Amino acid sequence: MTNDSDDLRRAAAAVERGDLVIYPTETVYGLGGDALDPDAVERVFELKGRDRGKPLSLGVASVDAALRYTRPSEFAVAFARAFLPGPVTVVVERDDAVPDALTAGSDRVGIRVPDHAVARTLLREAGPLTATSANVSGTGSVTHLDDLDDRIREEVAIVIDDGETPGTESTVVDPERGAIHRRGAMAGAIEAWLEDPPV
Repeated sequence: MTNDSDDLRRAAAAVERGDLVIYPTETVYGLGGDALDPDAVERVFELKGRDRGKPLSLGVASVDAALRYTRPSEFAVAFARAFLPGPVTVVVERDDAVPDALTAGSDRVGIRVPDHAVARTLLREAGPLTATSANVSGTGSVTHLDDLDDRIREEVAIVIDDGETPGTESTVVDPERGAIHRRGAMAGAIEAWLEDPPV
């Protein structure tokens, strides 16, 4: 277990060098690289063995931070402020700063603001990170570091240990299109909000 500021500083420095890190969230452990660096993003795909056609999400420390890299509608911003930080990935239009490698060439990107103090501190220090589970594609998400694949562990610069995570995956939603792409945490509350938006 850690809230060790040294680990967070080392992780932020590793990201700046282009290295990858493992970090905890309120859902599962994440595999993080500089989300604005196509080379770092490519390393994440390679390490996970992930299909390049499946986009990664953009992890940021706050909704306001997300607005620096995206162009959401007012409706999408209202939705994001209602559910973030939290186990929800909000799909919005991306800005030119977000590389094609992250979004698989799509003009939209999933925004993730973890409801986890360690993760958000790292995101404030390191800037936007790839937000994807720290597992080999096709295998189970990592909720306890004992389950981390050895190959992934060996290839990252640092692993931030914060004990076991809850394990429920985030719900992926495009509020502008009223579409839930993946049901996960808080799906019922999200559906209710979209059916009767308080904006």
